[in-house]
Amino acid sequence: MQKDLQQVIKWSVLGFGVNILTVVVVLVLWIINRRPKQLRRVHLSANNTFSVLAALGLCLAFFDVVMLLRAILSAQTILYHEWMYTCSEFLVWMAVMIESRCETWSDVLCNGILCVWWIVKLLLLMPRLQIAFTSPQVLRWIREASGVILDITFATFINIIRVKIASHGNSSVVDPLLPYRRQIEERPVMNSGIVCKTWHLMTFKAIDPVLQHGLNKQLDFEDLLQLPTDMDPSSCHNLLLRMWDSQQRNNLRHLSLFKAICSAFGWPYFCIGVLKVFNDCMGFAGPLLLNKLIRFLQQGATNVDGYVLALSLGLVSVLKSFLDTQYSFHLGQLRLKLRSSIMTIIYRKCLHVSLAERSKFSEGEIQTFMSVDADRIVNLSNSVHDMWSLPLQIGVALYLLYTQVKFAFLSGLAITILLIPVNKWIANLIANATKNMMEQKDERIRKTAELLTYIRTLKMYGWELLFACWLMKTRSSEVQHLSTRKYLDAWCVFFWATTPTLFSLFTFGLYSLMGHELDAATVFTCLALFNNLISPLNSFPWVINGLIDAAISIRRLNKYLSCRESDTGPSTSSPIFYEEKIDSKELAVSVRDASCTWSSHDEKEFDLVLEHVNLYVPKGFMVAIIGEVGSGKSSLLNLVLGETRLINGSIHLTGSKAYVPQVPWIMSGTVRDNILLGKDYDQNRYSEVLQACTLDLDISLMKGGDMARIGEKGINLSGGQRARLALARALYHGFDTYMLDDVLSAVDAHVARSILQYAILGPLMNKETRILCTHNTQAIYLADMVVVMDNGHVKWVGSPSDSSIASYISFLSLDEINTLTEVQRNGKMSNLNDEMEKPRELDSIRSSNEAQDIIEVEARKEGRVESAVYKNYAAFSGWFITVLSCLSAILMQASRNGNDLWLSFWVDTTDSNQSTYSTTFYLVILCIFCLVNSLFTLVRAFSFAFGGLRAAIRVHDQLLHNLIDSPVSFFDRTPSGRILNRFSSDLYTIDDSLPFILNILLANFVGLLGIAMVLSFVQVMFLLLLIPFWFIYKKLQFYYRSTSRELRRLDSVSRSPIYASFTETLEGSSTIRAFNCEDFFLLRFLQHVQMYQRTSYTEIIASLWLSLRLQLLAAFIISVVAVMAIVGTDGHIPISLGTPGLVGLALSYASPIVSLLGSFLTSFTETEKEMVSVERVLQYMDITPEKLTGESLLDPNWPSKGEIQFQHVTLQYMPSLPPALSNVSFIISGGSQVGIVGRTGAGKSSILNVLFRLNPVCSGCVLVDDVNIATLPVRDLRSRIAIVPQSPFLFEGSLRANLDPFQMSSDIKIWDTLEKCCLKEEIEAAGGLDIHVKESGTTFSVGQRQLLCLARALLKSSKVLCLDECTANVDTQTASKLQKAILSECQSRTIITIAHRISTVLLMDNIFILDQGTLVEEGNPQALVHDESSRFSSFVRASTM
Repeated sequence: MQKDLQQVIKWSVLGFGVNILTVVVVLVLWIINRRPKQLRRVHLSANNTFSVLAALGLCLAFFDVVMLLRAILSAQTILYHEWMYTCSEFLVWMAVMIESRCETWSDVLCNGILCVWWIVKLLLLMPRLQIAFTSPQVLRWIREASGVILDITFATFINIIRVKIASHGNSSVVDPLLPYRRQIEERPVMNSGIVCKTWHLMTFKAIDPVLQHGLNKQLDFEDLLQLPTDMDPSSCHNLLLRMWDSQQRNNLRHLSLFKAICSAFGWPYFCIGVLKVFNDCMGFAGPLLLNKLIRFLQQGATNVDGYVLALSLGLVSVLKSFLDTQYSFHLGQLRLKLRSSIMTIIYRKCLHVSLAERSKFSEGEIQTFMSVDADRIVNLSNSVHDMWSLPLQIGVALYLLYTQVKFAFLSGLAITILLIPVNKWIANLIANATKNMMEQKDERIRKTAELLTYIRTLKMYGWELLFACWLMKTRSSEVQHLSTRKYLDAWCVFFWATTPTLFSLFTFGLYSLMGHELDAATVFTCLALFNNLISPLNSFPWVINGLIDAAISIRRLNKYLSCRESDTGPSTSSPIFYEEKIDSKELAVSVRDASCTWSSHDEKEFDLVLEHVNLYVPKGFMVAIIGEVGSGKSSLLNLVLGETRLINGSIHLTGSKAYVPQVPWIMSGTVRDNILLGKDYDQNRYSEVLQACTLDLDISLMKGGDMARIGEKGINLSGGQRARLALARALYHGFDTYMLDDVLSAVDAHVARSILQYAILGPLMNKETRILCTHNTQAIYLADMVVVMDNGHVKWVGSPSDSSIASYISFLSLDEINTLTEVQRNGKMSNLNDEMEKPRELDSIRSSNEAQDIIEVEARKEGRVESAVYKNYAAFSGWFITVLSCLSAILMQASRNGNDLWLSFWVDTTDSNQSTYSTTFYLVILCIFCLVNSLFTLVRAFSFAFGGLRAAIRVHDQLLHNLIDSPVSFFDRTPSGRILNRFSSDLYTIDDSLPFILNILLANFVGLLGIAMVLSFVQVMFLLLLIPFWFIYKKLQFYYRSTSRELRRLDSVSRSPIYASFTETLEGSSTIRAFNCEDFFLLRFLQHVQMYQRTSYTEIIASLWLSLRLQLLAAFIISVVAVMAIVGTDGHIPISLGTPGLVGLALSYASPIVSLLGSFLTSFTETEKEMVSVERVLQYMDITPEKLTGESLLDPNWPSKGEIQFQHVTLQYMPSLPPALSNVSFIISGGSQVGIVGRTGAGKSSILNVLFRLNPVCSGCVLVDDVNIATLPVRDLRSRIAIVPQSPFLFEGSLRANLDPFQMSSDIKIWDTLEKCCLKEEIEAAGGLDIHVKESGTTFSVGQRQLLCLARALLKSSKVLCLDECTANVDTQTASKLQKAILSECQSRTIITIAHRISTVLLMDNIFILDQGTLVEEGNPQALVHDESSRFSSFVRASTM
């Protein structure tokens, strides 16, 4: 009686009272807000949701009233408190429903008071819920559960809307789940198609056309889904940048990328978290319903409750499917937004950080930011939610276990708690291994990029194997840390995979030993809860690893993004004071007492490259900056550009500026793209610029004209063409100040003179300020001002007519100086026209509407990933390891299924009192199953780790060796960014992601196999479902996989331009900043990212389309199994459908099939997607290598004489291009010195390409000492010939390694050679042979790099020495010294010199004149000079020697 009284009090006071108070609160708030000052409108989706929730609440309350009336009609006794509570509940939802139809409902229902009160209301109703949930009536239990879910949903919803309204004014929210808008306007008309639209969104119908296309044809980019507006990379970038900049504006000491991400995407991420709460809670409804159902079966009841429970189990699975896919969809959208914003913010930083500030990062490191770190930070969005979600799931599961087995679950919990410190220790070790691995990965990618960039030069040196060996050492260090990480991961997998089995053993063992009898309901509810534990327990180590990886990557990116940005405008670090004689308004450039360094602002110790420089350049002047190699000429230009770190003094630049670097920066694209650089096309100016830069003739000979494609770094252009193209770009843009760094050194005398007359001194540029670093004598004497640099100081500034300039150009005779001075006096270029022919003028530039491709479009496979790819990967891993991994996984699953079947047998014998064995016997068998399961789990984890590592090592090594054996033509056609993508992203997938996803796939497969076999054994009727079920499943996965494969391939193809563009921008960032083209390049990059985003977005929706349908299919199976179990107990069919233990086992196995089916196909398709990386790598393993072996053995002393014969040699680089050499024949006597002269693009460097067998000849042959070089092993051939390449090549490492990588020369010999190359003093001052050379040799000037390459060639005591314009970038004084050194040092050697300076070939024994690939003249230079009709004499006249 007392108990009934307490129940009445709880129901009447806490139920009725709370509801009546809620109605009063709503009424009071309506009265207060019935006349709002401003109408508010919540977005339509939120408006509709409110109406639906209110309607659902009203329906549930009405259902209760109907049930009470039915009970009265059935003559049942109804207590008054039930009427009180039910009617008050009806009143609450009626009030909410009425208010939701009012215009001011958001002011009432989203009021802070009601928001708080609704949460309090839930807490006050807890005692009533406790009574309801202990009720044996199934319908009542389900009704109360539905009411609780509705109340929680409503409370959460009104609080979210409340927060959204409050933060609307200054919110940075992007695409919240419940968007809010405030407007003063009329209430919108309800959209009649809202239900249809919602259904399409929930079921991902938008992907249907894409899937249909994927089934019928190969997908292309135009078939992809369009991105929603808020996912546009531009808006995502602006949002994150705004948050980052706000931290800088607030002068925060430590800028945090994580805080910026939280500010930008925190709110939608929180909303997604709310959705995850519902999703996780719904996961536990299954085990609770299962418990009720098994208890129903044990009781042997035959009423309708059994069918209600069975169908409820299926409906819960359906609801869980929709929640799960919606959570994944919104999280996927957020991940894509985050990825695009991080990638673009990294790219933007690259555009705005000066070269000096960037010097603390290697190029490989910066490329890793884009390829690896961005992805790791994106993965943080999964890990953060999992960090609270997994403990919540584990906590709820443990509480429900307590309700089943009381304190026996603590034994299992103790195992879990004991493993926590072990896993933490392992996680710390993994973090250290990951950090070290990333450092080595950065270094490996840097070295790989270096190898790819200079592959042509490395092949000429015969160093590609040496570089590959160095790269392999770095890779082995990386693999060492990777293996540490993999084996530690394997221990994590072992501990967490065996935990559920150990958990069941200890829990059921202790429960039995405590004297309790195991029954089917308890055991299989616990098993279902254990299954719920498996996923969070197994995920935990990966979540921790993900957080650790993301933390490391965020720390790395914080450092990079915190770098100071260079100012785009004129830079002034201190007040400028001008000399009295100079009018500040007439100055274009002023540098006052400036000192600078190439070190970043973080470095406290630095070396000054320029000290106390003062320079004032009046507007419209042409200034020639001269000086010896390494004197600081290029550094002075970079100082004015703001690329160096200014230590003291000030710089001021008036107006706009253009910059042409010493090594021209050429983009991949057409000739026109390179010149326009984003500017509008003006045909008249464009034609004038091409003629001024003498590019018109070159372009007319190209297939496609100015729309001809240029390869990466201008690989298919000559050095002179690259220089003129860079100059044309500057000229076309028409700036106030032009800074030209040695643009004349790469072109011959004719072209140099033409450029001076028509470009630098021509009408397009003669009124502007021109600052020219040069060694060209014509340019020096035609300048208005000459600046002499010496060892980082401005030594002398004055007019070129000053006689003191002669000491810097010592090889000029006094007569020539007087002549040139006279020329300058008589109007600079007036007499030049008589001495040279004007370049051929074309009426119009040959152009084409379509670009002609030199670069091959990236190939991608069609159809499914071939079985050969899987076989190759298995072969890389090792067939024994592959078989062992599969076998251990099968036996692991078999032991686990055996464990569960044994439990089923135990509970059945206990229930029927037929047990002839003791509890100890059952526990011992259970323990044996547990030990066997643990053993096979351990074997599987370590065999996978070992196999994955072995595959990673073999793939990298084979890919590297195949690439270095590839012909140069392959690298000419393939951008290095595309190849680097294989070594970074694809190899990272093979190293890390692929073994991981394969492991999951195998576990899912054997798990599904085990479930199918157990269900078939337990319930014979399940076999009838297998065939139709398998048919539907196969159709679904076939429909999806054909599209998913194409999407992954498109994803890989769309990723390559991002990395290629990023690599290109890294190299040309100083040019881009000088031209103020940052916005154009950022827009170009955003377009690449947008295509990548579209591919990924389509991929996500396609995978969720499949996941939803599979989960719905699995929900149907659960319903069928549950209903058949009920039918079997009713006795309506003649066959038995199993004991309660077996039925319980079947139902507990049917529950996880929802997630396991989806997980299996997801992991299967993910594996196929990841296998695309193996497929892409295998593409580069099938490249036809260059012919490395020879037909004849090479004499150790070959070549002994150095005699070279070209016999009718024709060379054509591509079928679409004209021949580079056409029927060329000549003989070079042994020990003679020969010069090769010709216009730019005449085929001079092609002679060396043939000699080094870089490109196969179409016809003819080359003999060296009467040996046909085509019959020799190519690496031996190249190692016997020395060369100084056109583009100087230094790699990162010690100077000694750069000069003598094989350690063949003594230090004395190296120092002696450096002295002959005029470098000894500079090297001694810098720190000797052990100084560290920076990436690309940036420690030295371009001239110094050329001299070091010459020293390297002289050290290689070869009988044949080739010099490809080796003195082009050095001053005339140094060039003269070098010429004498070469003549004295190499008297017995055959020397082939390609030169633009006529002075370097005048003393040669013989010269060859080339024109358009044909040998047009040869002879002794002294004899040809005196023959006025010879071509050589016209070159001499055009030169100022």
